[in-house]
Amino acid sequence: MQEDVEQRSVTLIISTAKLTGRALKAAITKFLAYQKEAMARASPDVQPKGKQTVKELVGQNQGVANIEIDDKNIKDFDRVARKYGVDYAVKKDRTTSPPKYLVFFKARDGDALTAAFKEYTANTVKKQSRQSIIQKLRAILPQAREQAKEKKKELER
Repeated sequence: MQEDVEQRSVTLIISTAKLTGRALKAAITKFLAYQKEAMARASPDVQPKGKQTVKELVGQNQGVANIEIDDKNIKDFDRVARKYGVDYAVKKDRTTSPPKYLVFFKARDGDALTAAFKEYTANTVKKQSRQSIIQKLRAILPQAREQAKEKKKELER
């Protein structure tokens, strides 16, 4: 009986090892898609939170307002907006030569968005006021070279 159990476990191991990575990935993808679809059917009144598409945001019928951002680094705003729990959508406006970002948000989230923008602008000002590490290293580089030459001269004597 022990040999029979061992034989079955070996057979199971061999048959699962033959399952390729692609097949496993496809199976997991199909399962996740089915699960997502089933959850959407089960609770249609659940509204998305945080970052979403403009279509989803407008579809909630709560009024939409927008603000323009010129900054290239929109990820910093994403972090702050998630922190404040703001429902928003980011749209890139490519009509201008340096592209601008339009941030759409629910009208009822105005106060939270104002607080989020205050923190975001404070963070960007703080980042701009800091001197970059590369600039600091370039300033120190000549001094380091002189010290290296002095050490070589001392060692030669």
